[in-house]
Amino acid sequence: MQYYELFSFRIQQLCKEHGITINRLASMSGLRQSTIDNIIHGTSKNPKIHTLHRIALSFNMTLSEFLDFPELNDYPIDDEE
Repeated sequence: MQYYELFSFRIQQLCKEHGITINRLASMSGLRQSTIDNIIHGTSKNPKIHTLHRIALSFNMTLSEFLDFPELNDYPIDDEE
């Protein structure tokens, strides 16, 4: 899994857990659906912290809670990137 795919995975996982659609998430977060779609489909490989923060708040999470999941925590950071 690529680094940018982790955000897609996390968003989809949380949507499934909360029983909401991407469209509903966009509405809840005040973001365009295309913004979230771009993260989900990997078009946006570096979403802004502000965007991730708005998504986190939609799930009643802090940004740090949103970013605290095993797949991200265990991801090897390569210094050559």
